Amino acid sequence: MRAPGIDGGVTDTADIGRRADGMAADLQSKYTKLAQEYSKLRAQNQVLKKAVVDEQATSASVKDELKQREQSLRKVEQEMDSLSFRNQQLAKRVELLQEELQTSEAKGKKSKSKGDSPSQPNLQTQIVFDEDLQKKIEENERLHIQFYEADEQHRKQEAQLRTRLEQLEKDSEQHQAVVEGLTTRYMETIEKLQGDKARLEVKAQTLEHEAKDCRIRTEECQQQLRKYQTELNRQLKQSSSVIQEKVPFNDTKFGDYNSLNVPPHNRRHQLKARDVVGQALGFIQDLVAALLNFHTYTEQRVHIYPLDSSIEPISPLNQKFAQYLHENAAYVRPLEEGLVQLHQSITEDTVTMLETVDKLQDFSRHVCTYTQFLKKILPYQLKSLEEECEAPLCSASLTTKNQELQRDMKKVTSIFEKMQTYISLLALPSVREDAMPQTSASAVFTQMAACLHSLHDAIKEMSKHYSQKATLEQELPTVTQKLRTTNECLLSSMGSLTNSTHKMATFFSNNLDFFTSSTGYAPRGGSETLNPLQAESMLGNKRQASAYMQAVRKARPESVPHTEALTNRRVLTSSTESREGLTQQVLQSQEKIARLEQEKEHWLLEAQLGRVRLEKETQRITELEAQLSTALGGGAVAVQAASPCSAPETTQETEEKAAGKDRTESTSLVGVLITTTGTEDVSEEESREHLIKAHYVSRVADLTSQLQMADSKAVHFHAECRALAKRLTIAEKSREAMAEELKVANQNISRLQDELATTKRSYEDQLSMMSDHLCSMNETLSKQREEIDTLKLGSKGNSKKNKGR
Repeated sequence: MRAPGIDGGVTDTADIGRRADGMAADLQSKYTKLAQEYSKLRAQNQVLKKAVVDEQATSASVKDELKQREQSLRKVEQEMDSLSFRNQQLAKRVELLQEELQTSEAKGKKSKSKGDSPSQPNLQTQIVFDEDLQKKIEENERLHIQFYEADEQHRKQEAQLRTRLEQLEKDSEQHQAVVEGLTTRYMETIEKLQGDKARLEVKAQTLEHEAKDCRIRTEECQQQLRKYQTELNRQLKQSSSVIQEKVPFNDTKFGDYNSLNVPPHNRRHQLKARDVVGQALGFIQDLVAALLNFHTYTEQRVHIYPLDSSIEPISPLNQKFAQYLHENAAYVRPLEEGLVQLHQSITEDTVTMLETVDKLQDFSRHVCTYTQFLKKILPYQLKSLEEECEAPLCSASLTTKNQELQRDMKKVTSIFEKMQTYISLLALPSVREDAMPQTSASAVFTQMAACLHSLHDAIKEMSKHYSQKATLEQELPTVTQKLRTTNECLLSSMGSLTNSTHKMATFFSNNLDFFTSSTGYAPRGGSETLNPLQAESMLGNKRQASAYMQAVRKARPESVPHTEALTNRRVLTSSTESREGLTQQVLQSQEKIARLEQEKEHWLLEAQLGRVRLEKETQRITELEAQLSTALGGGAVAVQAASPCSAPETTQETEEKAAGKDRTESTSLVGVLITTTGTEDVSEEESREHLIKAHYVSRVADLTSQLQMADSKAVHFHAECRALAKRLTIAEKSREAMAEELKVANQNISRLQDELATTKRSYEDQLSMMSDHLCSMNETLSKQREEIDTLKLGSKGNSKKNKGR
């Protein structure tokens, strides 16, 4: 034989070893996967880095090309400006030439009459000018076309380059984001795996320690097993010898003899049975309430649909159906009453078995009655649904739902018949003892659980079909508010019925082991069941044993030991003798305390009076000092300054002696208090009291004013601090805003400076080009003027020759 603890320890050690090997293999596989992922990510990272570098180079080249394009655009714009300027000059020149041509034509017309020979040079000159003008116009048009084409081409290229640059920048950002994401993911994976590695190492160490502890426990368990085996062998030998010597026969081997033994009472089983029946009572109450609502609302629906009984009479079939439904409480409520009686019959002092529970037979009859009621109303339910299908507004889908409801009602009624059969079988052993063995009862309980689940499924299907039917009925044009309300109430009752059946099925399945298990009420060593007579004798023996235990457990009256009683007597005697002495001591102590309290009050008052007297004497001393200082002059003042207190004290002493007063001094840490006793007037005492009162009133007023001043200052400072804090936050926000504005302004200044430099450089280039162009135009103008002068001279010479001829 091996102890379970040893097998468990060896198994735990083997399991720990296997888990450690499995974890080591998992760790190795994880590291292999990590290395593969790392190599993949490294290769991807290199590729992405190369792609980012290439994209950056491409972006830089595109930017350079864009700058070159912009420069070429500026040059073309400058050329266009120069060409427009030249075009304007040429236009002016053409106008001048046209005016000269008009003047020359006018002159030619005048000289026509003289002959054809003089107009020939003018005509040639006009032809030359026209050709020159035509060429200039064509050249100007060609230049305009070239400039427009160059401008369009430049704009297209610029747009393409900008689009490409934006795309490349987006790609670069995406690649950078991918690289950063992969890097972050890689670092997170590394950190996670490092954490897993550390955790697994710690776990491996703990498992090693556990394995060592398990080995130690295994050795200890083996030692204990050996010790227990030897002890059990010894007890077995001893018990065997006692049985052989003392027991003549074993009555548990024979059923007849064993039936005479008194079975034990299982109190735990009784409490469990009462608890289970109490829970079942709650579920049955919910079920009864749901069934009552369901039958009542079904009766209301029969009176409303398909014909409203308040408007026109309903069919005889529905009248009979409504009459039966009206009687549902007489069949449903006994279910709850029967289970209440069954729950009340199960107490701690009873025996709960199928053979002894008489109230289960009554509950079975109530279930049978309700099942007969369902079978009686089932044909009317089916005919009522058929009558609804025959209504003129009943659609095909509504007819289908009514047919499904007919099938559901048939199924529910058949399930209730099965339940009634199973409950009758369970109640049968209480009438006849050998009606059903324990194995058959277990099978009946199992079938009962399955039947409850089937009931829940059937009612759930019926509720779903009825919900669909109510939805279709709401779409009918003749539906009334009363029908809608009744349908909603019916659906709510079906929902509660579904919930209650689900709870019952779940409850029965959870307690199926308790129902099918043995009650433990049979006599020891036998397999026979307990009959009612044995149960009655067992309960009688239980009551006798309980009464005996209560009688044995009666508490004895408390008594005092003899030695303690003698000691208490001596103490009591001595305390009686000393009671009078203690009473006198208490009285003396009380008198002494009262006298001391009076002295305390007297000396407190004397201290206050001494304070007042001291103030008065101080005032008198100051007055005397002032008088002495005025009477004696400077020398006396010096003497008075050397000993300021000696003279007043001596004068005070002499006055007190003259007045016949006693003088006492008391020194403390505060100073010296001088008290004089004698006969004084009542007016002086009253004045002293008034002075004391006035002093304390003024002191309280000063303290109150100081407190109010301090409170007002604190409130003022608190408000100032809050205002300063708000101003500080506003100043911080304004500082941040000003910093942002300053940054934006600096950026604008730098941008404007760049634009100014670029514009200045472009204007300088344009001015140089315009000056060159102006010089060239001046030269051409001078040449043209010279040609015009030569032509004029030639024309004048020709005209003179013509005149001379």
